[in-house]
Amino acid sequence: MYRNWNGFNDFKKGKNMIAITGGGTGGHLKIAKIIMKELNSRSIRPIYIGSTKGADREWFENENGFSKKYFLNSTGVVDKKGLKKITSLTNILKLSYHATHILKNHNIKAVFSVGGFSAAAASFAAILTKTPLFIHEQNAHIGALNKILKPFSKRFFNTFIYNDPYPVEDIFFEKARIRKEIKTIIFLGGSQGALQINNFAITVAKELTKKRINIIHQTGKRDYERIKKFYKKEGIQAEVFDFDPNLVEKISKADLAISRAGASTLFELAANQLPTLFIPYPYAAGNHQYYNAKFLVDKKAGFLSTNPTKKELFNILNNANLEEISKNLAHINKKGGAKYMVDIMLKSLIN
Repeated sequence: MYRNWNGFNDFKKGKNMIAITGGGTGGHLKIAKIIMKELNSRSIRPIYIGSTKGADREWFENENGFSKKYFLNSTGVVDKKGLKKITSLTNILKLSYHATHILKNHNIKAVFSVGGFSAAAASFAAILTKTPLFIHEQNAHIGALNKILKPFSKRFFNTFIYNDPYPVEDIFFEKARIRKEIKTIIFLGGSQGALQINNFAITVAKELTKKRINIIHQTGKRDYERIKKFYKKEGIQAEVFDFDPNLVEKISKADLAISRAGASTLFELAANQLPTLFIPYPYAAGNHQYYNAKFLVDKKAGFLSTNPTKKELFNILNNANLEEISKNLAHINKKGGAKYMVDIMLKSLIN
């Protein structure tokens, strides 16, 4: 669609560039990577502006899809108090000034923010340089930084509020299937793990085995050895792992998930039509995971419990209309979220 407009060759030569900024956690960084891949598919290699804190470097330091990466010494502001908050704000202002030079040096024509504290410097720099700012807010509850930036953005994408398609890799849709009975449960604690979910799995594992329900368990790196020893001691043949870059294969084998409710995970599970009992992380900013999960529950497309019991889980196993929930999940999101957002961004640059 955009290969015929006059500016396309300039994008390929690097004369007109896109900057992607934000991160800190896997949910934000996952969106950054999907947008990067969509731009790469159009022969555009954006630059990345993130932070030395969080997981930004771990994800992108060796990523060839970016033409250049910058990791600034930025930190969060919301979680700070008193003098530390003032120091952090002062640092963001200094880094924003530095980021204006980065944008100018690369002749950046648009900044795409995926949110998180990593996005602050480049986002403010976009405002200062009058560079079009596009923001993707992942969650049902808008983050503090995005609330500030939203009035200055050229376009503010959000699935919960505006029904924009959420960027999910196509393979989650391609491997989707209707679940009708529960033969396998997957516990998803994320790459860092979720102690609450791990402990809940231990509580119910024996009875699941008695019901001949298979267990797949992502423990996270910190809790892997403890959980692995538990299953071995109890003689339970569970598929236990700490991290797997090809998580979709394990998700696709499951008939029910028990998971946190980060937006990227939630929409990946929805795309795969996998019914899920969501256990929101209680300390997430603005309690956004609770509202993410409630979005599905209100559409009869999932379950929610802040502190699940064995009784709650087995009530789902014995009484839930799994097929109806799985079918309802098909209407939550649609393919092409990244293409949709990149189309809008690039089109705005030629109008």
